[in-house]
Amino acid sequence: MKPNLLITNLVINSEYLKKFGEFFNVHCTPTNDDLAKALAGGGIGAVSAVLISSSQKPSTELLDSLPQLEILCCNGVGYDKLDLADMQRRRLVVTHSPGVLAPFVAEHAIGLLLAAVRRIPQVNGAVRRGEWASARAQLPTLLGGRLGILGLGQIGSEIARRASLAFDMTVAYHARHPRPDVAYRYCKDAVELAEASDFLVLACTGDQGTHHIVDARVLEALGPNGYLVNVARGSVVDTTALIDALHRNRIAGAGLDVVEGEPTVPPALLDIENAVITPHLGGRSSQAQSAMLDLVIRNLRAHFAGEPVPTPIPEWKTWGGQTRPVS
Repeated sequence: MKPNLLITNLVINSEYLKKFGEFFNVHCTPTNDDLAKALAGGGIGAVSAVLISSSQKPSTELLDSLPQLEILCCNGVGYDKLDLADMQRRRLVVTHSPGVLAPFVAEHAIGLLLAAVRRIPQVNGAVRRGEWASARAQLPTLLGGRLGILGLGQIGSEIARRASLAFDMTVAYHARHPRPDVAYRYCKDAVELAEASDFLVLACTGDQGTHHIVDARVLEALGPNGYLVNVARGSVVDTTALIDALHRNRIAGAGLDVVEGEPTVPPALLDIENAVITPHLGGRSSQAQSAMLDLVIRNLRAHFAGEPVPTPIPEWKTWGGQTRPVS
């Protein structure tokens, strides 16, 4: 018999629903209301696999209602919403989609950088208001600039490669450990990195170790001619400090694909003219979605065949492979 798969808080296109249906009995609850109705109806207790958005946290109520659950797949790179101690206690296999989104997020980071530095949204608005002449100001350029990258994983590496090739930028970075395989300058902390940067791009993980790593000191070090781009997680930036720095022109501008508390955006941030904000869509494209869902299918098929999953979260490896026997 096919295992039962619950897909929740995700809208999957018909092509991939058909693909999932080849291997699983699929139950879809795209919204919280759909999920609540399914839970109330008691018809999903036999589910052994769950697929969620990486921006969602599965509720205790949901997990408690699934006594046969074996594997939880995050449709994305991040899994910072998960209670990992609870995942371990429940002996769940947990997977995510590392590497798949890197080229797409890197592309969006460069786009945000260009939009912020060249003030593309602002001058577009000015032209539409009939202010052609006044909008033709002298603007900074990326060419030959100093790029700092906080977090040199797959996304950070893709950003660095594009920036150095396309704009002849010099690259510095900070990560938990220096990387001997790259020639970029390593900075010991975020403040040193900001001091060495005209443009600071955040591409690190969002966890306790990076919470508010970009604070008032880092923004001060970046300086009044510096630009900040965040394609990591909203939690890595002290939002109050960022709003203050933008209001007081202590940095020149920002491009943000993520904010703390999203999807709610602080009103004070929306009022800032030198900030470009997009709704966490760096990895959203048809190609990216297909690649992620293909990886989810590979993980699920491997698990139910009794094989190691291709992309478990790193922490799961330390749990000693604690997984329930495959029936």
